[in-house]
Amino acid sequence: MWNTDVATPERYPWVRALVSVHDVMPETLPQVNRILALLAAEQVSAVTLLVVPGAGWTANGIDALRDYEACGYELAGHGWRHLADRFGGFAHRLHGQFVSRNVAEHLALDSSGIIDLMYRCHAWFAEQQLQAPSLYVPPAWAMGNIERSALAELPFLRYELFSGILSAQTGRLYPIPLLGYEADTKLRAPLLRLWNRLNRHRSKDNGWLRIGIHPRDLDLRLAEDLRRDLRQFRLHADYAAVGDANS
Repeated sequence: MWNTDVATPERYPWVRALVSVHDVMPETLPQVNRILALLAAEQVSAVTLLVVPGAGWTANGIDALRDYEACGYELAGHGWRHLADRFGGFAHRLHGQFVSRNVAEHLALDSSGIIDLMYRCHAWFAEQQLQAPSLYVPPAWAMGNIERSALAELPFLRYELFSGILSAQTGRLYPIPLLGYEADTKLRAPLLRLWNRLNRHRSKDNGWLRIGIHPRDLDLRLAEDLRRDLRQFRLHADYAAVGDANS
């Protein structure tokens, strides 16, 4: 049965969608390939892959990343291990319990540790003969305890936060609604469905939308919502287009 909360065909033909696949790691490559096959079938023309550098890559895995680049996918930095070894206080513990599980590694670090992690992330791509990423997305979109002015000194050109896309050059934040589908519990499914419904409506005025896909999403409770959203939001853009004079 169709869910009436999901946008109907051709409802938002003017909304530009940023489509990203999160948590690209050696163990998620089969799921990532399945998602990419779906995106290709739905003719999604711009896809960004969020790569976790410290996840234990082998030569075969690096070859897969090079193949993604050759196919035109953009690679972005996504933390280091995608795992927090400890909780950085009560707020982080709550965040981990209700939002991020234990993947928001920035929240366990001070400003210096976050900066070191991000430099290490960026350098890894060159070490593997991959293109230097221009986009950085902290795990769970949680940047942690670091001033925005410090981000301008790092080698990334833009950052994706929970609230939107931040330009490192200008310091300007572009708020963009976000859709998510990682409904791995019965409680998360209705909450995410409501969140997505609100953000679809927000995208009408904003003109932009983010579709964030996680490796297990095609096997979770909102898989059909994701498929329908891919069919309804047909105008795609790269992250570099955010902030253009005509945006």
